[in-house]
Amino acid sequence: MQNASKLSIKIGFHKRTFSFLALGDHLSAMDKDRMNEVYTEASYQNPWFTIDNIKLSMEGLCHYLDETKLKLWLQTYQIQETRAKKIGVVMAGNIPMVGMHDLICILLSGHKAMVKLSSQDDVLIRFIVKELLHIAPEFSSYIEFAAQLKGMDAVIATGSDNTSRYFDYYFGKYPHIIRKNRTSIAVLDGQETEADLQALGLDIFTYFGLGCRNVSKLYLPAGYDITRLLPHFEAYNHLVNHNKYGNNYFYNRSIFLVNQSPHLDNGFALFQQSSKLVSPISVVYYDFYDHPDQLNSELKSVENKIQCMVSQRADIPHRIKFGKAQQPELWDYADNIDTMKFLSGL
Repeated sequence: MQNASKLSIKIGFHKRTFSFLALGDHLSAMDKDRMNEVYTEASYQNPWFTIDNIKLSMEGLCHYLDETKLKLWLQTYQIQETRAKKIGVVMAGNIPMVGMHDLICILLSGHKAMVKLSSQDDVLIRFIVKELLHIAPEFSSYIEFAAQLKGMDAVIATGSDNTSRYFDYYFGKYPHIIRKNRTSIAVLDGQETEADLQALGLDIFTYFGLGCRNVSKLYLPAGYDITRLLPHFEAYNHLVNHNKYGNNYFYNRSIFLVNQSPHLDNGFALFQQSSKLVSPISVVYYDFYDHPDQLNSELKSVENKIQCMVSQRADIPHRIKFGKAQQPELWDYADNIDTMKFLSGL
């Protein structure tokens, strides 16, 4: 791949859009043996990236690259065909290919991407870019992988609350989006169906709970018997056999036992009543609410920490159906910051 600064090939909006649609079709039809080779290499690099989880992320990427969805998404923006800006992007590596949404936004908005990959997700992003360049070689002047970001016009950086301070220090002088820790919650009212509770397991345990869209805390109506939830999560009991997840489960269980902290244990996950929002891996926090007004007030106070709210309650804003937290659309932005609006306004 050539350095983005050496070439100045302009790619029109329709060509960019067509290229990504073709990429979606190409990935969907790609030889399974070839895909499994890539998945295996990625899982060796990062043991959290199981082949099943990589496949799920790939399905999500192809779900993005749909003509109807792309048109619906892009029609809300005024994308100007002006001089392409160089956008530095620091990608996360908590779940497979999580940085692809930023790359798609940057390229479709007509800008160039200087990508600082996560060491935890190097294989998959490079693979996707390589396949894109087979379809549209012109993008070689629009994508650059870099060990350090410098000479850019704007920055998008994703990290933790701690790394955000580092990002602010180094990138604060540029137009920027700097993302911090977020998590997701579920609000139950006691009227959920068996199917709802079964689907809640997807929201909690998909990707081992590592994503910002994973539910880490349950809000339950006063008097709710949390033990009625546990049988609905049994489909995920295999997670304890995964080395890294299992280590977290046994470690957290030991801490609870040594400290004599009240908790529930279903053999692969721990449930603890807590006022905290973000739970450790293998732990699900829960708390009770007496009245909707009290609940809404509490949620309002932590809204800058919440990515998704899963619920069937009509008074929960922007609620997501049970089982859908890990199925974002193109317009579901991390930290609820409109990346395309930011990029199209540069």
